[in-house]
Amino acid sequence: MNISKEKIIVPTMAQLAAEGKSPEILFWVGCAGSFDDRSKKITKAFVRLLNQANIDFAVLGTQESCCGDPAKRAGNEYIFQMQAMINIKTLNGYGVTKIVTACPHGFNTLKNEYPELGGHFEVIHHTQLLRSLLSEGRLNVDSGKFKGKRITFHDPCYLGRANGEYEAPRNLLQKLEVELVEMKRSRTRGFCCGAGGAQFFKEPEPGDKDINVERVEEAIGIRPEIIATGCPYCANMLTDGIKAKNKEDEVQVMDIAEMIANATDL
Repeated sequence: MNISKEKIIVPTMAQLAAEGKSPEILFWVGCAGSFDDRSKKITKAFVRLLNQANIDFAVLGTQESCCGDPAKRAGNEYIFQMQAMINIKTLNGYGVTKIVTACPHGFNTLKNEYPELGGHFEVIHHTQLLRSLLSEGRLNVDSGKFKGKRITFHDPCYLGRANGEYEAPRNLLQKLEVELVEMKRSRTRGFCCGAGGAQFFKEPEPGDKDINVERVEEAIGIRPEIIATGCPYCANMLTDGIKAKNKEDEVQVMDIAEMIANATDL
């Protein structure tokens, strides 16, 4: 990646509240984006884009807890509701109304499962926000960075099939003037990377093949230079699949935010 090391500005809600300020949007970083080394690169790329576009945003920082998705998918509704209620109390305490996240798991949970517990927020995925910023001219990309490159997009389950968002990430790839090639299982027929349902946090059950390897085999079958995605868990699973197939020198796995950041000379 060619993202520069320039200082990035990440204000916290607590800091702004102490100054009597309230940001336009809260960036929900998520567990992967906060603690996983690979996913931190996605977080930093997205924050640089927010800074570049002069977006008035803040994060919760140490006040952000897990959204509760892993607990709920693993079947522990009690832990999920405890985590959700703590987050909702924090968010409502700051008067948060709009949230953006780079994680489809958090996107789905905050958008669809928090309302019944009292958390009513406008929640958008980072590809949706980036599409708006490019359309409004608040961000500009140099298509030469990726122009003509053969790229396929892996649909994250909680962005695509769970929430019906297929176009935002593809619109961003079109802005980069790539050669977009679709896998056989894409959009409404998309195939999971293997991390959903809290599977990311455990070893797979015995079987003939790991799901992420199956997905990577499908991807490399259409000979892409880059497998693009919009989920930190997908990025990790697909990267591991590429390593399992010994294709690291041939195929990259990148989040859309990383690609856009690379194309804006950040």
